[in-house]
Amino acid sequence: MALSGKSHVEFRLLNTYYFIKFALPLRSAFFTYTMKNVVFLLACFIIFSCKSRKTENVAVNDSNLLDLFSYKDNVKPIVSVHRGGKGIKNYPENCLETIMYINDSISAIYEIDIAKTKDGKLVLMHDDNLDRTSTGSGKLTSYTYKALKQFNLVDDYGHETTFKIPLFKDVLIWAKTNHVILTIDVKKSVNVKDIVAIIRETKAENVSIIITYNLKQARLAYKIAPELMLSVSARNEEELDWLVHSKIPTKNMIAFTGTRLSSKSFYQKVHQYGIKCMLGTLGNLDKKAKVKGDMLYKTWTDMGVDIIATDRPFEAAASLK
Repeated sequence: MALSGKSHVEFRLLNTYYFIKFALPLRSAFFTYTMKNVVFLLACFIIFSCKSRKTENVAVNDSNLLDLFSYKDNVKPIVSVHRGGKGIKNYPENCLETIMYINDSISAIYEIDIAKTKDGKLVLMHDDNLDRTSTGSGKLTSYTYKALKQFNLVDDYGHETTFKIPLFKDVLIWAKTNHVILTIDVKKSVNVKDIVAIIRETKAENVSIIITYNLKQARLAYKIAPELMLSVSARNEEELDWLVHSKIPTKNMIAFTGTRLSSKSFYQKVHQYGIKCMLGTLGNLDKKAKVKGDMLYKTWTDMGVDIIATDRPFEAAASLK
């Protein structure tokens, strides 16, 4: 039956009415349901991909630190992050947030510098003055810890962040909770007894290694805390000989062999005492790897280096992986 012009209009209006009332809500519900599932699947993908990228930390939770750092054949080399992370845009050195940021991506240990404020609080800071790494100025020892809170940390490119100068105690607590190992550089203004006291207070002995630079410092640190690992200077055979005859157990030692490459035979000799070798690639060797290729980190560990102390942690970790 043919429809009149008026009937055509009525028919179209009726179809539009039923489409809006019934079909459109169904299509909208299907679209909403589909989008919810897409969003859910994307969220799952992001979560699991992030988890897969997060590498396991150097395993301290099930192992004594002295055992973990004794030399053994065919053990994966370790990356040590100089000053808790240098040269990273928006992430300053000696900053807890920087350590957390790096730790989310690679397995590493972290070298940090400890200094003392005017009121005797121990904080992370490399320089005597605040000018280079914060928005403050003048000597650190001129400020109480409360006064330091007004300043923000600055990255190596001069960019101000919202991060604050952290208390050593807070960093220790975080490291203990997250099974992250710290190598602790004690500045001149700090007594090693104060460092050890906070390590014991926080029960962080199993994530703490004390850095020493000569035999006198090593003997003093061992006398105060015989339970702790020590990073000791062994840049040549003479220094190594002093250490092995120092009455400090070699099981307490990591041998820092300097910032220049030693011979393969020297690393082998250090290993004979059950001591791991740490090479400081920070500086010239890092620059060499940047120019000639990151595979050099693997070349150096193949020579006998067990720990790479670097300003390029991401590149070193990728090479050693």
